[in-house]
Amino acid sequence: MVFSPLEQFSIINLIPLRIGNVYFSFTNSALYLVIAVTLLATLFHLVTVRGGFLVPSRYQSIVEMIVQFVGSLVDEQIGKSGRVFFPLILTIFLFLLGANLVGMIPYSFTATSHLVVTFGLSLSLFIGITIIGFQKHGLHFFSFLLPKGAPLQLAPLLVVLELVSYCFRAVSLGVRLFANMMAGHTLVKIISSFGWSMLSFGGVLAAASLIPVGIVFALTGLEIGVACLQAYVFTILICIYLNDAIHLH
Repeated sequence: MVFSPLEQFSIINLIPLRIGNVYFSFTNSALYLVIAVTLLATLFHLVTVRGGFLVPSRYQSIVEMIVQFVGSLVDEQIGKSGRVFFPLILTIFLFLLGANLVGMIPYSFTATSHLVVTFGLSLSLFIGITIIGFQKHGLHFFSFLLPKGAPLQLAPLLVVLELVSYCFRAVSLGVRLFANMMAGHTLVKIISSFGWSMLSFGGVLAAASLIPVGIVFALTGLEIGVACLQAYVFTILICIYLNDAIHLH
């Protein structure tokens, strides 16, 4: 029997719940999101209990490094005015990092490999950033639709292009994360299935199966790096968009 490499992304209803034509089922995607959040919350609770330790433990050092990293990211991309958003940025980074890394555990589920999760997150953040822009600048926020120094004759075309470009930010954020996570996991699944098929035949093919197995190990390490990188890319883009909304570049 040949299994599709896309089966690993199947949504399974663990606790079916339906009200009319609306489904509120608790799925495997929701389960692993809860697991990721629970693990991160437990880690932060353990290292911050009683204010932490003067000589930090291994886990406390990791948490402090992450907090300092995100703090420096906010200062560099937004400035002092962005410090009020530090809890939000830190939460986004940790949530994505946790969800991506939990998905690297064998027989687990990668929630961020589904567009509904990543696009839902990016769209909600996009709406929030737009609201912040209007709160900060009022109707003057619409000035970003016409670049400074642009000729008025091109204003109708530029306004449409800038508006589409601005709205596309929500789409690009979600699709980028979803596509990278899904593509990487699919590739690992395909190569590992190929290696297992070679091993099942025995003989020379069984010996040659060491090649795809080695590639799978290398790709797994690469995927862990991609999981961390995608959380960083998503976070830094949110910081850039917040900076644009606050300072109206």
